[in-house]
Amino acid sequence: MRLEMRGEPRLLQQAETPAILIVDDEPVIRDLCARTLKDYRTLQAENGQEALRVLDHEKVDLILVDVMMPIMNGLELLQKIKEQDPEQLVIVMTGYADKDIILRALKAHADDFIHKPINLLQLKISIKNALEKKTLHQELMQLKQLDRIKSDFLGFISHKLRTPTTSISLFIQNLASGAIDMEDPGFASALDAIREESDYLAYLIQDLLYYSDIILKSSAGNASREDLKEIISAILSEKRQVIAQKGLTLDASLSEHWPKVIVDRRRIAFALNALLDNAIKFTLHGGKITLSCEVGETEITFIITDNGPGITPEEVVKIFEKFYQIDPQHTGQVRGFGLGLFYARQFIRDHGGTINISSTPGKGTKAIIQLPKKLSDSP
Repeated sequence: MRLEMRGEPRLLQQAETPAILIVDDEPVIRDLCARTLKDYRTLQAENGQEALRVLDHEKVDLILVDVMMPIMNGLELLQKIKEQDPEQLVIVMTGYADKDIILRALKAHADDFIHKPINLLQLKISIKNALEKKTLHQELMQLKQLDRIKSDFLGFISHKLRTPTTSISLFIQNLASGAIDMEDPGFASALDAIREESDYLAYLIQDLLYYSDIILKSSAGNASREDLKEIISAILSEKRQVIAQKGLTLDASLSEHWPKVIVDRRRIAFALNALLDNAIKFTLHGGKITLSCEVGETEITFIITDNGPGITPEEVVKIFEKFYQIDPQHTGQVRGFGLGLFYARQFIRDHGGTINISSTPGKGTKAIIQLPKKLSDSP
């Protein structure tokens, strides 16, 4: 059975056995509970302080804690746990029928109580019910989050689509009413402008369909054994034309030896593509972009740098916000949806990785993606 350490990729956690931390100063009680809960992965601690140290390194689904313990008692531990993570499940064991203790535990948001001497059947049922309730709560939260995403997304795209559709509509109306003279020298430039708006509208629709497919319809967990080098090569091939059109230079340095990794191919490709798109978008004609990839002992690192105008410190802290877009010309009409970096970071985090961007105005931008090598299923 594989231990689930904090930071394990969420894509791979779905099949994990729930982990239960048993906190009691009596070894006999801890062992008895562990034997009863043999269908779960169990961890043990003899007091509150030791339990907190365990939680610093382990992801635990439920904590079973005794009230009376030395150093840090169960109620103090309960309070600290709930302060750090209000969603953490905690079941309190107590041999006291003192109403004050029960009231204090309820105020600290204990999820359930088990009275000593422990009824082993009650213990198993209480833990099973608590875990099922947590699963249902998480599913409800995911549905609510999805509804919020859809609502925000639909509201935002309606705003983005309004400008090109209004421009095209007005042009057609004026053309139909005869208000535009096709012999006028300015007609050709107006036609070019409308063609550009039409192209932009098509681009928005294509992006909308892509976001709808990868974000709103699919869910994390579509993991398979993939070759990251092949994914990167495919992305670079797709970008070759736009890089040439902008007169940019791309220097790619890829490692010779790549392990096969278990990832969601589309989401990893999305993240890499979003960062490369930003580098291309904000690098001026004749600029240079570099992409380097390194396979270390514990992690796989991707670094994308450019020598573009850079980003101010005020904007760097906002670039991962949903719908945020950098507007260097301050026009208020930045094209696109402003979702690329938001979802890029989310997808990388889903794999247990990190994504960071640093920038200096006038000197360019550097983006770093790190994925844990433990995603690999081969040396």
